[in-house]
Amino acid sequence: MNPAKPVENRRADRSSGTATLAEIAREAGVSAPTVSKVLNGRADVAPATRTRVEELLRAYGYRRRRAEATRSPLIDVVFHELESAWAMEVIRGVENVARDEGLSVVLSESAGRLTPGRTWADQVAARRPHGVILVLSRLDESQRALLTSRSIPFVVMDPAGDPGDDVPSIGATNWHGGLAATRHLVDLGHRRIGAISGPSRMMCSRARVDGYRAALETAGLPVDPELIRTGNFHHEDGYRLGLDLMRRPDRPTAVFTGNDLQALGLYEAARELGLRIPEDLSVVGFDDLPVARWVGPPLTTVRQPLTEMAEAAAKLVLELGREERPTAGVGVPPGRAKPRPWGRVELATSLVVRSSTGAPPAVGLA
Repeated sequence: MNPAKPVENRRADRSSGTATLAEIAREAGVSAPTVSKVLNGRADVAPATRTRVEELLRAYGYRRRRAEATRSPLIDVVFHELESAWAMEVIRGVENVARDEGLSVVLSESAGRLTPGRTWADQVAARRPHGVILVLSRLDESQRALLTSRSIPFVVMDPAGDPGDDVPSIGATNWHGGLAATRHLVDLGHRRIGAISGPSRMMCSRARVDGYRAALETAGLPVDPELIRTGNFHHEDGYRLGLDLMRRPDRPTAVFTGNDLQALGLYEAARELGLRIPEDLSVVGFDDLPVARWVGPPLTTVRQPLTEMAEAAAKLVLELGREERPTAGVGVPPGRAKPRPWGRVELATSLVVRSSTGAPPAVGLA
C-alpha cells in the first residue's frame, strides 16, 4: 500500500469495476480473511482496522457479489422508542408484508436516541436481513457505509430529520394534518387555540405545528407563542403541559395536540381541573390510534395511516433488495450509473371528527 496516495486518488486510478477483497486487504495492510470478517460484521476486528477497511470498501464502492450476499429471511425494524400503541400499529404493518413474503421481523430500540448504536449496526450486518426499516430514526455515515458494503437496503419511515435525496423515506402529510385540525377548531368558533407539540428536532412534529400556525394565520388570528408548548409525544407531557395551559387566566378554549397520547394526558389534566370536554375545552389529537375511539368522549383526531405507511416501507425495502442495480444509499464504483434519488413518499392524513370538539363556551352561551 502506498500511504502517500489518498484513497480517493487510488480509486480514481482504477479504470473499471470494484476492488477485489484481496486488493482491499493489500491496501489496508491486513489479510483477506480480516476483510471478510469486516464484511460479515464479526466483532473480533480491532476498531481501527475495521474503520480502515470500511473506508476502502466505501471508496471503491465495493458490493457483495450475489453469491456472497445470501440474506437471512428477516426484516430489521429499529425504533427510537418501543413502548406505545403507535409502535404496535407500525409493527402490524411490517408484519403484514413480512408474513406474505415468508419473512420474520426483528425489532430493536435505540432507547430514545435518534441514531442507533454501533453495536446495533454490527448485529444487523451479521444477520444480513433482506432490509432495514428505521422508524423515527436515522443512520450516521459509518452505519450507512456498513449497510452499504453488505448490500443491505434501508428505508426510513417518518424520518426525524432530512435523510437526503438518496435515502428513500415514507411519511405522512403532517403539515396538512395540523392545518386540517386547527381549521376544524376555527370553524367551530374557537379563537384561542393552544398547541402541545412533540420534539422540535423531529420533522413530523415541526410540520404539524407549522400547519397549526398556517391555519391561524389564514383565518386572520394571531399566533400566540404563550399558547404553544413543546413536549415529547408522551402521555405525561400532555398532562403536565395541559395543566400549565389550562391554569392560565386566559386559557385556550381548544388545544391541538401532537399525538393521541398527549391528547389523553390533556384529558386527565382537564378532569383534574374540573373542565368538561368538549363543553369547556375542545381537544384534537393526531394518529387515530385504536384507543381514540374508546376514550370518553371519543377523540377527534387526525388519522395518520401508520399501518399503511409501515406496509409501504416494508414493500419498498424488499423491492430495493431485489433490484440488480445499486440501491439507494449504496456506493457506486467508477463507470457505473449512480442510483436514482428516491426522496420522500407521503401518505395522506385525514381529519376524523368525534365528540371531543364543539363550540367554545362563549359561543355555546350566546
